[in-house]
Amino acid sequence: MAIAEEYIRLIFGLKIKQIRTDKDLSLFGLSKLSGLSKSYLNEIEKGKKYPKTDKIIKLAETLDVPYDSLVSLKLDKNLAPIGEILQSGILDEIPLELFGIQQSDLIDIIANAPSKVNAFISTIIEIAQHYNMTREGFYLASLRSYQEAHNNFFKDLEEKAIRCANSYQLNLEGKISSVELEEILKEEYGYNINEAGIPKQEELDNLRSVFVPSTKTLLLSDRVDEAQKTFIYAKELGYQYMKIVDRPYTFSWIKYNHFEEVLHNFYASYFAGALVIPRNHLKEKLKKLFELKRFSEKDFHKIMSLYNVSPESFYQRLTNILPKDFGMQNVFFLRFTHKLGVDKFNLVKELHITNQQQPHANEVNEHYCRRWMAIKTLQRVANENLDYAFNIQISDYVDTNQQYLVFTSATKDPFKEDYYRSIGIGFLISPALEKKIGFVNDAKIPKIKVGVTCESCSIKDCEVRVAPPKRLLAKQQYKKTSALVDEIVKQYS
Repeated sequence: MAIAEEYIRLIFGLKIKQIRTDKDLSLFGLSKLSGLSKSYLNEIEKGKKYPKTDKIIKLAETLDVPYDSLVSLKLDKNLAPIGEILQSGILDEIPLELFGIQQSDLIDIIANAPSKVNAFISTIIEIAQHYNMTREGFYLASLRSYQEAHNNFFKDLEEKAIRCANSYQLNLEGKISSVELEEILKEEYGYNINEAGIPKQEELDNLRSVFVPSTKTLLLSDRVDEAQKTFIYAKELGYQYMKIVDRPYTFSWIKYNHFEEVLHNFYASYFAGALVIPRNHLKEKLKKLFELKRFSEKDFHKIMSLYNVSPESFYQRLTNILPKDFGMQNVFFLRFTHKLGVDKFNLVKELHITNQQQPHANEVNEHYCRRWMAIKTLQRVANENLDYAFNIQISDYVDTNQQYLVFTSATKDPFKEDYYRSIGIGFLISPALEKKIGFVNDAKIPKIKVGVTCESCSIKDCEVRVAPPKRLLAKQQYKKTSALVDEIVKQYS
C-alpha cells in the first residue's frame, strides 16, 4: 500500500484519537455514542482503516466537529511535527527492514502515543537544526548504523565479488590492474571511457568520475592515479555485475536523492574493495604480521603494496576483515582532512565496531585532541610537504583509562592544493587483543596520554592544548554546587 494512503489513514486516526481524549471519552464511550464498534474505532485510531463517508459523518456529529475539519490533512500545532515527518516521505525512503523494523510498527507507535512521539520528533528536529543536520547527513548516519550493526561485514557481497572474479578470470592472488577492469567494462558492458573528460574547474576539484547512463560513458579526472582508477572501475563493475540501476552517477562528490542511492553506492564500494583486496589473501598476510612480537612498519607496508589500492581503501578493507576473521571487536576508523595554515582538522568519515569508541566526531566546534596520531601525522605531512607519512601509537585516554592501538597514514590530497588527509584505524587493547596481535606490548610503540577534545580533556599542562577545558570546568562547577546544596539541605533537615 502506498505511503500516501497510509499517511491519510494515520492522520485521520490521530485526529479522532486526539478529539476523543480531549473530550475525555473512552473508546467504549465513543462506541456507545456513535454506534460503531469499539474494535472498529480502535482500527481507525491506529491508522489501519479509513471509514466510509457515512461513518465519518456519524463521527463528526458525535464528536461535534465539522466534517471538513475531520477529513482535512491539516494537523493542529501539537501534532504538526508528526505530520511533517510522515508527509516528507522519509520513512518510505529509508529501508527500515534493514534494521529489523517494519513501517507499520512505527505507525502503531505513533498512533498509540502521539503526544509522546510528537515530543520525541520535535526534539530530533531541534537537534538536527542545531547541528545543521541535512537529509544527506541523516542518510549517511543511517548507513553507518547499518554497517556497524553488521560489524561491517557482508557475506553476500564478498561472495558476489569472488563469483565475478572467477567469471572474468581475475587473479585473486595477485594485483588487479585498471587495464584488466577497463577491458571488462568495455567488452562486456559496452562502456566508453574518457580518461580526461572532467573540466579543470575549482568547483569540480572533488569530482573524480561521472557516468552518463544514456551512452554508457565514463568520464574520469586526469588526476586520478592508478589505484583510484582501479577502484572506480571496480565500483562500476560492481554496479553492472550486481545489476544495480538506482545509483549515484558521480564520485567522489555525490548528491544523494534518496537512501537507496546511498545504500547502493555502499554496496558497489564494498564490492570493489572485496574484488581488489581479496579476503582470504589478505587474511593470510595479516596472520603472519600479527604473529610478530615487534611491530614492523616495513611488513605492514609490504602487505599494503600487494594490492592496487590507496591507503584509505586498504584501511577500509581492514574494517571488514579484522572484526569478522580475527574477532577484533571495538574497532574504529577515522578519516580527517586539513588545509595547510588553518588550525582546524575535520573528521569527515568514521566507523565504530561494535560500540562507539573514544575518538568520535563532534559537531559543537570543539578542538580534537592534538595528541591523536591522526592529527599529528596529518600535521607532519602538511608542515613538511610530504607525499606520505605513517605512524603508530598506543593512545591512553585519561578520562576512561582505555587504551587503543592506533595505525595512521596521511597523504597529500591530489585534487586540492594545500589540502591533506589522514586515515586511521584503532583497536581497544584488552587481554583478548593481546592474544591476537603479538606486538601490542612492543615497548618501542609510544604510549601517549590523550583526550577527545581540548574542551573536555583533563590533561594538565598539555603542551599542544589549543582551547581551555571549558566543558570539564563546567562539570566541576556543577558538582561543587550540587555538593553545597546537599550540605545546606542537610543542615536544615
